Amino acid sequence: MLTLERGAEAVVSAADFLGREAVVKARRPKSYRDPQLDLSLRSARTRKEARLLQAARRAGVRTPYVYDIDMREASITMEMVRGPRLRDILSPELDSLEQVCSAVGEALAKLHRAGISHGDLTTSNMILADDGLCLIDFSLGSMPASVEDLGVDVHLLRRAFMSAHSDIHWTFEALIDGYRRGNPAAEAALAKADDIQSRGRYT
Repeated sequence: MLTLERGAEAVVSAADFLGREAVVKARRPKSYRDPQLDLSLRSARTRKEARLLQAARRAGVRTPYVYDIDMREASITMEMVRGPRLRDILSPELDSLEQVCSAVGEALAKLHRAGISHGDLTTSNMILADDGLCLIDFSLGSMPASVEDLGVDVHLLRRAFMSAHSDIHWTFEALIDGYRRGNPAAEAALAKADDIQSRGRYT
């Protein structure tokens, strides 16, 4: 299989699943852990991520379809989603810039309304597919999510717009408008994000 990404925890490879383009995300063994404990941890994290992907889809958020889960290999086989990562296309030249940012806020609202946090919500984990915005990599997510978890999602997004996308930082307001429209409990998460930012500033 062709390796697409190699992270600290997992390797993502291109694959074929019953004639469909797919990717396999496999959590690699850690030699410093007891083998049985290692397999148990990797399997549990794999199961949790698959569950979050499916729960997010049920909540109306575009995520890759899960085709197969292999507990012994601690791997998920899922849909290959074609399209650019948001981190690579967000710029003042993007015609639909505000609409895309609003769509991010709306997707986040659906997640949070369903009690799901993403855990690593950056523009690297968003793909602009032909059928809309797709969120990927729920390995750090949680369900049911606490207000702190939801605040972390908002905080990470704001930090991305203030640093990696500082040339379009003003579009973060369109994102938050979309978030507020779709989530009646938005203010609690926004207040928690402010609290998290303050903690980081003074520690």
